[in-house]
This record gives sequence, structure tokens and C-alpha cells, in this order.
Amino acid sequence: MRRQLLILTAFLLAACSTSAIAADSLALQIASLKEWRAGAVVSGRAVEAFGGLDSCFLSEPIPERVWLAMQGKTFRPNAHIRRDDLRHVRALHRDAEGRILIGELVCNKLIADRLVRILRKLYASRYAIERMVLPDVYDGDDERQMRANNTSCFNYRPIAGTERLSKHARGLAIDINSLYNPYFKVRKDGRRIVQPATAERYLNRKRAFRYKITAGDLCCRLFKSEGFEWGGDWRSCKDYQHFELRD
Repeated sequence: MRRQLLILTAFLLAACSTSAIAADSLALQIASLKEWRAGAVVSGRAVEAFGGLDSCFLSEPIPERVWLAMQGKTFRPNAHIRRDDLRHVRALHRDAEGRILIGELVCNKLIADRLVRILRKLYASRYAIERMVLPDVYDGDDERQMRANNTSCFNYRPIAGTERLSKHARGLAIDINSLYNPYFKVRKDGRRIVQPATAERYLNRKRAFRYKITAGDLCCRLFKSEGFEWGGDWRSCKDYQHFELRD
């Protein structure tokens, strides 16, 4: 009898401990949502406790903490774009393992609502996006963030290898799953350009691999339906990660 009581007591203590750990985990996830910590993994239960999907998919003026993080990285004083021209987009996304992650983007106000609609539909369809943190995490270094397979939008920078401003510099373009969907060009002198430099293996678009964007997939269809063009359709080069607002 004594042995049975000891076993029952141990079981109840373990159950209480597990319940406490679960409660602590849920509280931490809700805190991550309240502070909008991009990259944090959360549960559907935490999302509901936070206020549901309407609280997780929205655009807003650039918060002060985001604006401060952008200085000298993705933003520098210029004559083309101002803080008021930009919006902060909150979104959830799922990775290839199905986990729910907190994501954020900075984009031009002209496309903010479109991005919110697209990202919410991608989330609802469990479309896999591995990472969606601000490129300022990588000091605005595009090569670094692409190697990390990051999804991002605004970055005040020129088109690689030129002095012309990229549409990213105006927040009118977005790159999705950038490692697995690289930029590729063969120059007139025969030199091959692959960005990121670690993505050579993903140039074979006949291969099956995770996070690949194709002409017929949901991501491509949604962006095109909202007035974007896909870099995978370009002839002079291929930019499989890239969607930009059509002129």
C-alpha cells in the first residue's frame, strides 16, 4: 500500500510539474507576441490568447524600436524615402517543419496591405517560409541574410554591381526564402553571378527541395494577383526569390 501511495504521489508531482512548465511556456510565447520578437516560435494556443490572427497580421507606422534598429543598416538619410513612406508589417509564418514563427517586414506603404493579405493566405495554406526577421539583424548585409534564407523587403541599397537603386531601396520588392531561390546571371564576359554565393546547388530548378518557389505555386500566384512581377520570369537574369511591384 505504501509503495502504491509513493507511486501515486510521484505521478501527481510529475503531472503538476509538467502543467507548470506548459503554463510557463505559454506565458513566454504570449510575451513574445506582445513584444513581437521576430524569429520566436509560438503555438496556436498562444496566438489565440494574444487575440487571434487579426492581431498578428497587420501593418502599422514604423515603431520606434524598429526605426532605431534600422539606422545605419537598412536606412540612411537620403532624398528618396522617408520614415513616413514606410510601414512595419507583422505576420506569422510556418517553416518546413510546420512550426509557427513570428515574422516582421519593413516595406513601402504602397504595398503594405497587399503583403498582409498575401502573408496571411500563405500562413493559412501552411506555405513554408523559414525566416522573416529584419535585415538589420544582419547589419543590412544582403549576402548574409540571403545565406540565412531570410525573407525581407526594405533595404536602402543599390542593385548589386551597379549604382542604381534597387526596388528594395524604396520598399517595393520582397525576397522570399532567399537561399533556396537565388539570383543568377551570366555576364557578357562569361562570368557567372550567383547570390547568395552558397546557393549554386539550388540553380537546378528541376530538382525537388524545400522552400523552392515555382511559377505555379501559391506564393507566385498570390503575388502576381496583387500586381507584382516575379524575378523567375525574367530573361536577362533569374531572381527566383524576388517579387517587385510592377511599374
